[in-house]
Order: sequence, then structure tokens, then C-alpha cells
Amino acid sequence: MWWADRVTDAATINRAGLDDAGEILTVQRAAYVTEAQLYHDPHLVPLVETLAEVRAALVDPGTVVLAARLGDRLVGSVRARIAADGTCHIARLSVAPDQQGRGLGGRLLDAAEHAGRAAGATRFELFTGASSETNLRLYRRHGFLAYDHRPAGDGLMMTWLEKRAPC
Repeated sequence: MWWADRVTDAATINRAGLDDAGEILTVQRAAYVTEAQLYHDPHLVPLVETLAEVRAALVDPGTVVLAARLGDRLVGSVRARIAADGTCHIARLSVAPDQQGRGLGGRLLDAAEHAGRAAGATRFELFTGASSETNLRLYRRHGFLAYDHRPAGDGLMMTWLEKRAPC
């Protein structure tokens, strides 16, 4: 299996199950509200994703969805998917607003990378809004480098970042 069971501080990070779909969607929507405010766009994909779409990601055999919990409370999640070219696509990194700034996003990012490396990933890729400085700082601290800027379908400018797996 290519995910990481980890305990860091009080947060436990494990593979999410289908029963976690509702909590994942709730945390994801809460986490992306600040992005929606920054870009004046309440229709960002993570905010309009449906419960059925989250469930589909959870049962997709090529996708690992990891969930962070403090006790019984789901406080964060991330998705990792390996492409045929060996790239691990990391997406939907979400941390509950009251838990942001405590290192949980970095731990989820590390867990997603660990899952990708275990599956043979040689490269990691993710994207965020070009004006999302907090996100960009997090990704840079974890070794990601910007390699492209391109508009999303809604005209929002996105920064694409990558990181090579260590040899």
C-alpha cells in the first residue's frame, strides 16, 4: 500500500475511507473560503466539488486520500495520484481553519510525498493560485519550485510547482 500512517504531535494521518467523505468535504470547503475571498470567486473547484466527487476520489484505485485527525475529528486531508510518467499529482491539501499555521499542512504534504515515493514516483507536482502567498511559502519550504504560470479555466492565474524525488 502506498500511503503513510503517521502520528505527528497530536495529529494522526491515515488513509481516508468512504465514511470520511462528508467530513473531508466540510473541511475542504472551510479551508478554501480564504482562497475564495482572496480571488473574489466563490466558485473555486474545491468549493463546488460534490460529495459524489469526493466519494469517487476515495474509491479510485489510483488515488490515495489521506486524512488527518485530532482524536475523532477530521482536521485535514490531501490527495495523491500517480500518473503513468511517474509524476505524483498532489491536490486538495486542506486544513481546518482553526488548525492552520500549526504545521499540519506540511505534515499532510510530507505524507502525500511518502505515499508517492512508495508507489515509485520520481516527480511531484501541484498547483495553487499565483497570489496565494501562504500556500506558495509552504510549498517552497518543502522543496517545490515554480515551473509554470498559466490561467485556469475561470481566468484565475495558477502557479505550478514541482519537486524531484531524491535518488
